[in-house]
Amino acid sequence: MTSILLTGSSRGIGAAAKAALEVRGAEVIGQATRSTAIDTVPADFSDPGAPQELWEAALARAGGTIDVLVNNAGMFVASPLDSSDIEWLDAWEETMRINLTAAAQLSRFAVRHWQQRGTGGRIVHVASRAGHRGDSPAHWHYAASKGGMLAMHKTIARQYAAEGILSFAITPGFTDTAMAGDYLASRGGPGLLADIPLGRVAAPEEIAEAIAWCALDAPPSLTGATLDLNGASYVR
Repeated sequence: MTSILLTGSSRGIGAAAKAALEVRGAEVIGQATRSTAIDTVPADFSDPGAPQELWEAALARAGGTIDVLVNNAGMFVASPLDSSDIEWLDAWEETMRINLTAAAQLSRFAVRHWQQRGTGGRIVHVASRAGHRGDSPAHWHYAASKGGMLAMHKTIARQYAAEGILSFAITPGFTDTAMAGDYLASRGGPGLLADIPLGRVAAPEEIAEAIAWCALDAPPSLTGATLDLNGASYVR
């Protein structure tokens, strides 16, 4: 049975991914900031020590072996350009800590785990269209965190492929989650759909399908690739 650590598993894309992976027979250990679920580890990524505590707890629950890491957890909170300096900087640092630094810590633990075992493994990074094309004036920090995740993904793929350690990235556009819903409302609601040739936002289950495929099925030669799921609102 494939053991998978999935962050941000309690709602939206993460919850859909958990269901999709479990249907395939994987053992999924989830993470949420707060949780009492038996299969989910509570870990607040605003705490610098939380990723290591999560990794150790997940490893223990998985019997000492984790095969796949899915970096899905993230925050999306507006930070207006005219905020006070300290408010703007606080929002920047918190977003980087949760969206990028925690994912980097977990990726490092995973790579070292697979190197020590002498086996391969897979990392799936759930980034964002914003990592390619940027975001709103109130979301510099979010776009930068996702752009950083994509650069990290490429580095992992290039440096560890020979050891069977594979890295895949997924960049959703607008998705029908509470997080994206708040954003859509803040940017004019349905009018924003005019920028999406498909005519609708993605469903969480669509992103989950891509996550499950990368985690379980994608051929090794795909390592380093980024899959865009944005309804053709950004093509490259």
